[in-house]
This record gives sequence, structure tokens and C-alpha cells, in this order.
Amino acid sequence: MNVVPNSANMAPEHFLNRSRYPVNEWELTEKIFDESDLGRSETLFSVGNGYLGMRGNHEEGRNSYSHGTFINGLHETWPILHAEQAYGFAQVGQTIVNAPDAKTIRLYVDDEPFNLSDAEMLHYDRTLNFADGVLRRSMIWQTPSGKKVLIRSQRMVSFAERHLAVLTFEVTMLEGDAPIAISCQLLNRQDGKDEYGATTKASGTDFDPRKTNDFTDRVLHPQTYWQDGSRSVLSYKVARSGMTVAVAADHYVAASSEVVEKTSIDGDIAKHVYRVQAREGHTISVTKVVSYHSSGGVPARELVDRCRRTLDRVETEGIELQFVKQSEWLADYWLRSDIEIPGQPAVQQAVRWNLFQLAQASARAEGSGIPAKGLTGSGYSGHYFWDTEVYVLPYLTYTSPRFARNALRFRYNMLPAARRRAIELNERGALFPWRTINGEEASAYYAAGTAQFHIDADITYALAKYVAATGDDDFLAREGVDIVVETARMWADLGFWRHGGDEAFHIHGVTGPDEYTTVVNDNMFTNSMAKFNLQYAVDTVTRLETIRPDEFRSMVARLELEPEEIREWQRAANAMTIPYDERLGIHPQDAQFLEREMWDLERTPPEKRPLLLHFHPLVIYRFQVLKQADVVLALFLQGNYFTADQKIADFEYYDPITTGDSTLSAVVQSIMAAEVGYHELALQYFHDGLFVDLADLHQNTSDGVHVASTGGVWSALVSGFGGMRDYNGEITFDPRLPAGWQELTFRLTLKGARLRVTVTAESIRFTVEDGDGVTVSVRGESVTVRPESPVTVDLLHHGPRTSGAPTQRDLRDNRRADGTLITASIPRSEL
Repeated sequence: MNVVPNSANMAPEHFLNRSRYPVNEWELTEKIFDESDLGRSETLFSVGNGYLGMRGNHEEGRNSYSHGTFINGLHETWPILHAEQAYGFAQVGQTIVNAPDAKTIRLYVDDEPFNLSDAEMLHYDRTLNFADGVLRRSMIWQTPSGKKVLIRSQRMVSFAERHLAVLTFEVTMLEGDAPIAISCQLLNRQDGKDEYGATTKASGTDFDPRKTNDFTDRVLHPQTYWQDGSRSVLSYKVARSGMTVAVAADHYVAASSEVVEKTSIDGDIAKHVYRVQAREGHTISVTKVVSYHSSGGVPARELVDRCRRTLDRVETEGIELQFVKQSEWLADYWLRSDIEIPGQPAVQQAVRWNLFQLAQASARAEGSGIPAKGLTGSGYSGHYFWDTEVYVLPYLTYTSPRFARNALRFRYNMLPAARRRAIELNERGALFPWRTINGEEASAYYAAGTAQFHIDADITYALAKYVAATGDDDFLAREGVDIVVETARMWADLGFWRHGGDEAFHIHGVTGPDEYTTVVNDNMFTNSMAKFNLQYAVDTVTRLETIRPDEFRSMVARLELEPEEIREWQRAANAMTIPYDERLGIHPQDAQFLEREMWDLERTPPEKRPLLLHFHPLVIYRFQVLKQADVVLALFLQGNYFTADQKIADFEYYDPITTGDSTLSAVVQSIMAAEVGYHELALQYFHDGLFVDLADLHQNTSDGVHVASTGGVWSALVSGFGGMRDYNGEITFDPRLPAGWQELTFRLTLKGARLRVTVTAESIRFTVEDGDGVTVSVRGESVTVRPESPVTVDLLHHGPRTSGAPTQRDLRDNRRADGTLITASIPRSEL
């Protein structure tokens, strides 16, 4: 059994130190400050809205793992230097830029700086509330002279106002009188400007391909900057990408005593310093209202004007209204999105934290993609991957379809670049980049990057699910169909025909989701998804010709689509090669997969994990060993094409050789373990995915939230334990509630109607909370649910129940078709 080290058999309440992080179903609270894991806590307490993100750095801005303020899509470019150049290699890298930092607010009492690292703390509490989206902090500091100071702060990045953040810092003298100084700053941290010498753990200190790139040259070049009363403005142009960004802040001060203000500014820092002679019981508070705007090239002065308009509007409306709008926005979000698990408070807390992260990564990402780390860190350089379409968009499609539509429109706007990339690789149609920010391929390692052609089918898959769930034929007819046609063209051109007894369509030289097996022939996942893509293209253009003849004709002319192409897509879909081994009764991951020997994972020491950090890729590629679910993921996404016997055989073969080195794996393994009956393993994998960041199970939460895993948590609950599937637009249920769970309740938005689904050991209940009736099926029985008429269906069971987990020992006698034994070993290493 292969799980993240040290997580096996842990109860949910034990994944976290509960004296430090107590259980609360609607918030994450930190009761103890610990400098040893600043990176993790900075990520866990980040706030954002999909456009703007602020890491959970402490306001004082002293020591940190990584100071971070990020704007979705704001990036720098740089030339990729290949040791050996070849035609078609990615040429320009892209890395997210650290936007000017408005979080920094320094405190001095009796001219002594407040620094959490060495302060004597009598009380400490930091809380991220999922219901109102505000990060709050409360501390009592005993100064070196024995005075007691209450420090409170709060931070909000607005969901209602895309370009707005509000930060408050409040100081009260509890015992003693003292002069107080509060220094509010706007600071360019991207280029290292910090006169106080705050230390940051460099992101590139150790080898780890999951981290971001560092820059040695200046990135942000100052443009317009000024101060006017309580307002400060900084703006910049990014050196190579040419992007622009502006930040402006208004300061509102309230105090029991007279306040003296001093300001200063240059191109990299703006300060508003407030001094007060505070008496015991007196309070001074400073509220910073901050606006950020960015652009692909609009002059910085125009962005400054936009910031000014945002701040002027807040000044007119009032600051308190911004918090009201935030709470109202989140109340509506949770009505659509909440998942309730009564009797499991630790699980409930973690689930809501994960769902809140999905809102922070996607809600206001309009016009941009959804980065793999959201806006909580610079891991993976801020790039967009297939993570969005396969792991995040199902959640958005069924709970917040407008967010899903925005993400798909972002891919549509990438089509010109995808067409150019296809030409570079000598293919027709469009080939979407494996990792990118601006639409151009940024993956320097083609074997585990560009070769993952399956991203084309992943995008079409997400689009198909969105259209079926929402009925948004307008988007499909005007824009989405272009993606469908161009990706189908790519598959038809990439594959080739072999004629023997029966004609067969093959796809060679690709990499599937498993990045420990690269550049192979007939990868099962890729071929399954390509088959889906081709068939969906045939069905879509045929349907559009009937229901939208005008848009159909426009599309045919725009894309120069020929009838022969459609016939070729159908032929290729029908003849697609899906590898299958009759002797073992499984689907090989690719045509040559079973020719390799196995990696003996059960005898691989924990200090050699993850494998990618301890073994050369060529060593890993020689073995049957998986970084993440590949065939098993295909069984989930295209499950209607596989029998129950095939699913369990495939799961039992691949689960023991899957390392879980990728955070994308546990949630998928949980879903399929639940379906085939490994109910204990399903719950264990679910816990691994649920706590991957909260408990830092992969030791890289410091670089940002694993957003795909948070989306996978929703799928594990809804599709795994809830048993929901959506094949060809038909919503079906076959629940697998874990033993010991009383109940599971979730919501689905289907064609404008919100359906509440409640699963218990004995039944599944459907209630229309909003909108018109919905028709679904439960284990083959059609169920129509109408408003004010809930329907309950009795459940006789929750599927097969198999204890334990498949192991490599179960595979020891496996033989290939030629009769040779498949052996297991560990590559020799002197390290």
C-alpha cells in the first residue's frame, strides 16, 4: 500500500497539532506562533480572490519564508537556455512576479520594534474565517520594559470588489503609557527593497523542480509614484514582459490621542508613519484601503487612475460596507458550494478550508487562468496546467458555473497561441501549452511537458461537462466549438493508421499524466481521452448544425471545416487503440509498459521519496512505477467505457506501484478505491488529499496551496463517496458512504437549478433548493425531483466492501504474454 509517509492510519483530528490548530468547522485558527514552519503558515493563512492574493505574512514584515503579493497573470519572461537546442523547444519562460507589498505595517513601542521572533507573547491568536473571508490576528505583547500591549489586525481581499484589499492594524496600551509609532508601507519586494533587512528563505536554494525561478536582474521598473495626503501610489513596468502594475493605498487613522503623521516615498517604497503618545487604555488604529490594477501593456498612469477610482468609490461607500459585501458574497458561495459531514468536525473544518481555497483561486480570475498554486505562493512559477480542467473545473461547473465559463473562455483566448504551437510541432489544429501564463509553452523539459498532448482532450472534456451541466449552447456555438474542432484536428493528425485484420488508430510518442513514464506509444489515458475528444467533436458539430444552423455555418466558414474531416474523426474514434493485456486482464499504461520490471516501492526507504528528488529521470523511466494515477484516472473520467471487472483489476495492479509523489494522485485513488470496494483505502486516500496542505504531507506547502488537490477533495466527496457520475450529460448516483460517517450532504447546480443531495447509510435524498425540477438516476432508477417535493431513494448497500489494500506482493507471480516473470527491485544507489 502506497501512501504519503507517516499518514497511514491517522485519524483526521491527528493530522494537525490541535493545541496549535484547534478544530472549528468554520475557521482555521493558530494559537501558537512557531517560526520553524513559517512557510506553511504563510500559505495556510493566505487571502485572495482569484485576481489578487496575499500570503499570510505577518504585518511586521520581518522574518518570513517568502513574502508574497500576487496578481493573477502578472509575470516576467526570460529566455530558456537549453544545454542543447533543438527545433520547437520552448524558448521563453514565464514566472509570476511579486507585486508591490501593501501588507507591511511595523510597530514600535517605546521605540522598541515589535518582532514576533523574539517578542514575549502573553497571548497569540490568528484566525482565517471561511464565512466572512477575513484574516484576524490578536496578540498581547509584554515589552522589554514590562508594559503590556494589545495588538489586533485584520486583512481582507475582497470577492465583491476585484481590485480591493482592506487591512486594519490596531494597538491598545493595556498596562503603562508609551510613545507608539506605526509605519505603514508599500514596498517593492520583487527587487529586494527592504531597508530593515528582513530575511526570506530563497525559493531556489535547493533543487526542486516544483519551485519557482529566481531573477538576478531588476524586474519592476518604477513609473509614476506620488503621495497626496493619506494616499500613496506606486506603479511599475515589468522589464521584459512589458506588463504594468499599479498599487494605491488610502490610510484612515483613529486614535485617543493626537496623531503626528510623516510621509516619504521613492520608486520602491512609500511610507506613512503615525506617532502618538498613548496612555494606558488608549487605542490607535490604522486602516489601509488598497487597490491593485494590472495590464498587459496599458500605460502605468492609466492603471493609477483606475486605482484612484476604486479608492474614491470605497471612500464614498464606506469601509464597513466592503465587509458587508464580502459576507454577502460568501454567504451566496456557501449556499451553492458547502459540503456538510455531521459528526466529523475535523474533516468538516478541513473540507471547508479546501473549498475556501478554491474560491480564493478562481472567483475573480476573470480573463486569466487558475494557477496551480492559486495566488498563495510562487510554486510552479505561477503557471496554469491541466490541473484546472481535470481537477478544478468539475467543482466550478457544478457549483459556480460562471467561474467555470470564465476559465474556459481563457482557454478560448489562448487558441491563437495554441495554433502556432501545433504548427511548431508539425500538427494541424491547436496544441495547448503544458504549462504557461501568457499562452506560450513554458515547459523546458519536453518529455514530461510538451509531450503531454492529453491536455487538449482535458480541455475539451471540461468544456463538454460544462455545456452538459449548464446547457450553455451560446458559449459552445460561438466560442467553445472552436476548441472542440481544433483539438479534434490535432488528434486526427497526431495519430496514424495501421491496417491488418482490423484497422487500428494509434498515437505514439506522448506522455500521459504519469510523469515517471514518458514519451511512450499508445498511452491508455491519452488514447481514451483522445477517443472522447474526437467523438465529442463529431457529436457537437452534428448537433450544432441542427439546433444552431446560423452559428454552424459561421463556424464552418471560420474554421474552414470540411465534411471529410468529421467522417475521419468518427473513424479514428471508432478505431482508437486502447491497450489491453488478456493474460493479466488489465489495461497496460502504454504499449511497452509491461516490458519493464517493477520498482519495489515496499522496500524503498522513506528518505528516498519522492523519487524525482533522488533518482535521475532515466533511472525512473526504466521501471513500472507511477508518480500519479494514470490508468486509474482514465477509469474515472471515462468510466462508462470500462466494466466493473476491468476497473477492479486495473486498480489492484496499479495502486501498489503508484508512489503518490504527486498531490494529484490521492484524490483520484480515493474515488476509484471507493467505487471498486476498497472502502478503508478510499477513506485513507481521502484524508491524504484533504490534509495535503494543512498537514504539509508533501513538505512543500510553503510554496503555495495545491489547488488541484483542493478541487480533487470535492470530487472525492461527491464522485467518490457520493457516487455521482456525469456521462453524456446524464447525472447518476451509486453512493459509497464511508463506514462511521452519519451523513454526507452536497449541492449540485444543474441547468440553473440547485439540487441538495444527502447520503446516509440507508438512503439518498434529493431536494431542489432553487430553480426548476431536476432528473437524475440512482443505480439505474430514474428520479425526477421538483421544487418543494423532495425525493428519497432507499439504499440497500454502499457497494462492495473489501478490507485492506492491494500490495506488490499480490503481483509477484505476474507474467507477461511471453511467459516471462515481472520482477521487482530497487535501483542501486550509493547516496
